[in-house]
Amino acid sequence: MPRVVEAALGIVILAIAFYDVFQSVVLPRPSVGKLRVAPWILRPLWATWKWLGTLEERIDRRENWLGTFGPVGLIALLGFWALSSMLGYALILDSIPGEIQPPPQDFWTSLYFSAGTLLPLSYGEIIPVGAVARIVIVAESATGVALIALVISLLFSLYGSFQRREELVVTLDALAGAPPAGLQLLETVANHRMPDELRATFDSWRQWSAAVLESHLAYPILFYFRSSHDNEAWLNSFGAVMDAATLVLSTVVSEDATEGHARLMFKIGNHLVEDVAWYFRFKNAGVSIVERQEFDDARDRLIKAGYKCRDADIAWSEFSALRSMYASPMNELARRLAILPAKWIGDRSYLPHVQRTVRTRAPKRAARGDVSQ
Repeated sequence: MPRVVEAALGIVILAIAFYDVFQSVVLPRPSVGKLRVAPWILRPLWATWKWLGTLEERIDRRENWLGTFGPVGLIALLGFWALSSMLGYALILDSIPGEIQPPPQDFWTSLYFSAGTLLPLSYGEIIPVGAVARIVIVAESATGVALIALVISLLFSLYGSFQRREELVVTLDALAGAPPAGLQLLETVANHRMPDELRATFDSWRQWSAAVLESHLAYPILFYFRSSHDNEAWLNSFGAVMDAATLVLSTVVSEDATEGHARLMFKIGNHLVEDVAWYFRFKNAGVSIVERQEFDDARDRLIKAGYKCRDADIAWSEFSALRSMYASPMNELARRLAILPAKWIGDRSYLPHVQRTVRTRAPKRAARGDVSQ
């Protein structure tokens, strides 16, 4: 390979790696750059990881396997950035053998020299003697230090965002159950006469939605970090609160400020769904997914819990319109992330009309935990 072409190729590889690090770590906002490499690493890796997980029959083992992907994906990204930097600098060094003593006999020697400089683990058996080689070595050493510093800051940011996300997921269990359901959330606050707690829940999850909107779109690897407790998933918890807000807005006759709190939660939550759908390129099918009989059963339970409810037809029309704004992308994300289904979220094969068409496969799906309770 001609020396000029070799150097140019090294510069291109470094430019791509540095740009990807900048977009993935430094830039605190979602990027639409076409040169980003991270999504092309994470998405096929996750598809393979998820497929291997589906081979496991036991739910607990499958969840443990899928739960390891977040850290593994992060390590894969860090490995790509480090190896790309080593390769890019190695190509540049290999193009100027006359400025290195002793001159590299082949590309693998240049790669060894580059790796020892980046880490750094150089033993001094190869040294730069020319001006260009010295500049390259200084630049690579600085790259190694900067990469380590960025990795440390990224780890603190990721795990801090993960912990803040999971705090409300865990506390929601007391109100909405595990797995969570928006209907159960409303029943619990009614049975215990805690209307203030419902309003506080909507306010807390509105702030939670804004925080997840900022953190997960800036660092998409966070989508793959799963909740660490049984029967919990951050998407299911978020969906339960969205469903509770939708029921309040469409079905419940509110005589206090609860409807206002629910509406604010719904707006920010729907914003989160829209941006997540944009990132994953989901299309909104515009359907509520919940069937009329399920809604009627939920309305009857709300009345039994003590709520005043609107006329069934009017409430169903409003409920369908509101839920169709977020239901399809949310279910698509649940399937993409292989999240165990909760009420109205995720796999819908438990519906009666679906069971009649897939009756022969129902026992197998149930064994794998794909049938919602």
